[in-house]
Amino acid sequence: MTTLENYLSVTALTKYIKVKLEGDAHLRVILIKGEISNFKHHSRGHFYFTLKDEYAQVSCIMFARDTTGVPFTPKDGDHVLIVGSISVYQPSGTYSIQVKQMKLDGIGELYLKYEALKKELEAKGWFAQEHKKAIPQFPKRIGVVTSSTGAVIEDIKNTVSRRYLLTEIYLYPALVQGPDSAMSIAKQIVNANMRNEVDVLIVGRGGGSIEDLWGFNEMPTIQAIYESKIPVITAIGHETDFTLSDFVSDLRAPTPTAAAELATPNKDDLIVRIRSLSDQIVKSINRNLDDKKTLMTYLDERLEQRSPQMKLEMLKESLARYDLMLYKSQINVIDDKKNQINLLKTRLKNPSDRILHFKEVKSRLDDNLTRNMTRLITERFNHFNILRTGLEGNNPLRLMDRGYAIVRHHMKVVTSLNDFAVGDTLTVGFKDGSAEAKVTGKKER
Repeated sequence: MTTLENYLSVTALTKYIKVKLEGDAHLRVILIKGEISNFKHHSRGHFYFTLKDEYAQVSCIMFARDTTGVPFTPKDGDHVLIVGSISVYQPSGTYSIQVKQMKLDGIGELYLKYEALKKELEAKGWFAQEHKKAIPQFPKRIGVVTSSTGAVIEDIKNTVSRRYLLTEIYLYPALVQGPDSAMSIAKQIVNANMRNEVDVLIVGRGGGSIEDLWGFNEMPTIQAIYESKIPVITAIGHETDFTLSDFVSDLRAPTPTAAAELATPNKDDLIVRIRSLSDQIVKSINRNLDDKKTLMTYLDERLEQRSPQMKLEMLKESLARYDLMLYKSQINVIDDKKNQINLLKTRLKNPSDRILHFKEVKSRLDDNLTRNMTRLITERFNHFNILRTGLEGNNPLRLMDRGYAIVRHHMKVVTSLNDFAVGDTLTVGFKDGSAEAKVTGKKER
């Protein structure tokens, strides 16, 4: 019979699990790989994330003292290799991996190399549009740098033969996978430029992993494409695969078949275009013929108008018209002169009548002048008498006749007792002269 003592507490169970897991020798050092998700970089420097694969996931923590040794910046989606140990968090009863070391797995390292080289080449300007060469519209010869045994060359041949029969395919066989692939591809691109027998180069291979395509991310291949004098179309991997060679090339195609389509015109399109151009030529010729016919008709009319007989008739008509205009002009001039003579006759009178008339005018003007002068003299005389009367009323000499005199002190007229002092000499002006008087005293009124 089960008693109450047989039941464990949650704490006891969790402690037991913690001791078991953390004490297990196989779990003290764990080597594990997986994909990072839910990554968080704590403000104190710790890393918190989930490590997962297709079927399971586990929580991970990496303390700040260990994160300083991580050679990259982790992010969601990174595939990593970690070294750690099992750790049980007792309050929540959960376990996690306490990470001591972390590095990218092989694919991740390739991505780091890819991104670093991509930034370097972009900074150099190798991806700039100004370095891109135009792809010829109607190539006579197309070079293909790829494996001689793969499906790429056959796909390109089939596509070109279906679209455009006026071009030839030149194969430059190269290794497109493995450690020597970059040098092999670069060598064949340089070879094609030295032979200078094709108008455009297609560099490509079929799909594969990033390791399979890595030869197209290495500098020998990239530099050979960048320095190629022949325009280069890259067709590497699948539509979603992008290599550094794609960024450097003059044109990137998602697949080898698409590269062949980009390198050649479509014969069906050319036929449609030729027919359209043919129709345009016919219409242009007909339009030009119509224009020439119209011009010919116009020239015939002009030639007829400018024939000697027509010109003579036109001159006769012009002469008759000018003759009539001259006759009418002469009649008008004669009539104008007659009118002027009649006008002058009406204005011209007998001299004796004009003299008599002027005498009458003179006599009338003389009478008017005499009357006006008499009136003016009378008015001026009366005005003069008025002014003289007023002047005589203000004449100081008249006042002197009645016993008044003008007293001056230092040439100034004296008008007040305050203008001089006792003992001063004053000049007294009379009508017929002046006298000097010395002041012996003052008496105010």
